[in-house]
Amino acid sequence: MSDQAMSFQLTILGTSSALPTSNRYPTAQVLHVLGRFFLIDCGEGTQTQMRKYQINLFKINHIFISHLHGDHIFGLIGLISTMMLLGRTKDLHLYAHSEIQRFLTSQINFLYFEGISFKIIYHPLNFKKEQKIFDDPKVSVYSFPLTHRIPTCGFRFEEKQPLPNLIASKIEEYQIPIRDRQRIKEGGDFTTNDGKRIPHAELTRSTHKPRSYAFCSDTRFDESYIGSVRNVDLLYHEATFASDNKDLAQTTYHSTGEDAANVALKAGVGKLIIGHFSARYKDSQAIVAEARSIFEATYETNEGDVFNI
Repeated sequence: MSDQAMSFQLTILGTSSALPTSNRYPTAQVLHVLGRFFLIDCGEGTQTQMRKYQINLFKINHIFISHLHGDHIFGLIGLISTMMLLGRTKDLHLYAHSEIQRFLTSQINFLYFEGISFKIIYHPLNFKKEQKIFDDPKVSVYSFPLTHRIPTCGFRFEEKQPLPNLIASKIEEYQIPIRDRQRIKEGGDFTTNDGKRIPHAELTRSTHKPRSYAFCSDTRFDESYIGSVRNVDLLYHEATFASDNKDLAQTTYHSTGEDAANVALKAGVGKLIIGHFSARYKDSQAIVAEARSIFEATYETNEGDVFNI
């Protein structure tokens, strides 16, 4: 199987908070799961970053927007315009607050009197409870409410349990024909020509444990969403401030490095990555250091970073 077909890979496009800097863009990420490319948030400059890091715009069919603050949505109209100019015809699915449709429709109508060459399908999010918002044979995506100044969701991406591999030596030993192999992989047993039943477990070997990623956008720390990120392999959590601005984090409904680390610790995640850094900090080391003092497996995010799960 190709590396792309097996990939579970996150590319960081933007790590700044509301004010972009000379080397940090507003929030945007691309998650590649088993040949599917999901765009998470779309801050200003997202399409430029996608080109810089060689992410094919035509592979983006699903965009997830956590909330309607500008640093998470200002890149949408530029991305949509470029897709149209490049001749896109395939539907584009957008998961966001219902008001995103009014926001985008006015811009599209202003720029393109005759409309665009593809359909945008809007999927309104539920800001009251966790909900499955995408599902196909290999991946499920869930939204869950966060605690910010306006309705905001996080997202969890889960790989489904892959089918096991058939053991080559068993195929040869029992002379299993091709017509029976898929059925066995899906859980069936095999009966030999002399009537002996060979159980599924003897014929197969598990591939790997399903992988998972959770994205916690702008939020003030509370424990309401910990269950939604419990035991994920990789957690992104905003850490706008260090603890020297803990009061400001509270009043603006943002998190500190300590807050992010406490979520990771309580949820039992595998690895924590943090971003959405305030422009008031010349670098993020103070935020990273305080998070690592609580949750050692903490890493900062920078533009162009790639995290493999």
